[in-house]
Amino acid sequence: MAKAKAKSSPKKKVAAAPRKRASAKAKKPAVTKAAAKPAAIAPPSSGDRLTFNHAMIYAKDVSRSLGFYRDLLGFKVVDEFQHDGILLYARLRAPGGDGTIALHLASPGSSITSDGVRLYFEIRDVDGFCRKLQAKGLYIPQTPRMMPWGWRHVYINDPDGHEISLYWAGEMRMQKTVMQAAKDVEKAPLAKGR
Repeated sequence: MAKAKAKSSPKKKVAAAPRKRASAKAKKPAVTKAAAKPAAIAPPSSGDRLTFNHAMIYAKDVSRSLGFYRDLLGFKVVDEFQHDGILLYARLRAPGGDGTIALHLASPGSSITSDGVRLYFEIRDVDGFCRKLQAKGLYIPQTPRMMPWGWRHVYINDPDGHEISLYWAGEMRMQKTVMQAAKDVEKAPLAKGR
């Protein structure tokens, strides 16, 4: 018995050994997860295929445009560049995806019109999102409506007049023809009340 008591200290070490084994077992899934994680976040290899990186939007005042895209639309700032206290560039990520835009200070006197170019941002509840924008003071000249191609749609402008489309394509996404569905919606009793 005396030996058993004397070995009580080693028993503590023995008792610690199962904890080490248990923690080693607990670490195995973490190591497996860690090994799998880099593959999951690694950018896709496009090889010889062209990929889209971002859209550049030229602005007369990047700080003002940043306020619009970040504070009103909910974009997250990824990167900024200032020179002499003036914000020259900001890169932003869409709140619901990996798409990015970049705001870049336009050269003095240069035109920033973008005829023929429109930014499209998709959100399921277009109407609710527009109400939130209006509550924050954004003027929206026309309420969202169903378009002939079957998308719920509204146009807004950023501070520099760049046209933006807020829309929801829903089931009509990637349909070869949606004109009949759009006509059916326009004929619906609720559509006539608009």
